[in-house]
Amino acid sequence: MVTRQLTASTATPLQTARARGRVRGRLILLGPAFVAAVAYVDPGNFATNSAAGARYGYLLVWVVVVANLMAMLVQTLTAKLGLATGRSLPELCRDRLPRPVNRMMWVQAELVAMATDLAEVIGGAVALYLLFGIPLLPGGIIIGTAAFAVLALRSRGFRAFEIGIAVLLGVIVLAFAVNLLASGSDPGSAVAGLDPTRALVLSQVILSFGIPFALIPVVAFTRRRDLMGNLVNHPLTTAAASLVAVLVVALNAFLLWQVVAG
Repeated sequence: MVTRQLTASTATPLQTARARGRVRGRLILLGPAFVAAVAYVDPGNFATNSAAGARYGYLLVWVVVVANLMAMLVQTLTAKLGLATGRSLPELCRDRLPRPVNRMMWVQAELVAMATDLAEVIGGAVALYLLFGIPLLPGGIIIGTAAFAVLALRSRGFRAFEIGIAVLLGVIVLAFAVNLLASGSDPGSAVAGLDPTRALVLSQVILSFGIPFALIPVVAFTRRRDLMGNLVNHPLTTAAASLVAVLVVALNAFLLWQVVAG
């Protein structure tokens, strides 16, 4: 009995999930995946993509596809890091990076979080105005209250929070499908964006300044066998992730130069 308790207490999250069986173990891992998927369908991204699509037509579709492929790689590395260590990226950074670096990363993370929250509240308020005619201020209050209600699900366990997010995500997907069918699309025109040079320039609008501060530590940590064990990156995976990190940093630097130079 003591041996079983010690084994259970030292098991990694991945080992715990696998112990539940192949099907149940994979279903458990879908919860965090649904939570992460919200980042791709939030009102801010939807509004940005709609505005860009109205201006550039189908040219930006290819930028969105490439950006999402890059994001899938980053999400995979992040999931591996959590499964191998049982800890979040901020926890690992706190333990393994110098204190000045951690403080700088904390400040930028707070700024990015505030900007993100502002965009979501405004986007949700605009949606309520378009759907029900609710003024922006009351709409913003409703959205903020709903956000706190969703977060309150954490008090009932992380599984309840994941299920709530999955249900809301399903509503969003259904709404996207209805909008796509109502507006119509022309696949032939989409295939005919491809402009790589211009697409790379436009891709900077998708990438956030805060991404490199999380992406670089993820790549650095997931390539370490002493930290990752059997889940350590394959050299080709590390090379691809490093290329993505360099591209993201370069695009952000170019955007900053554009802003400064006018």
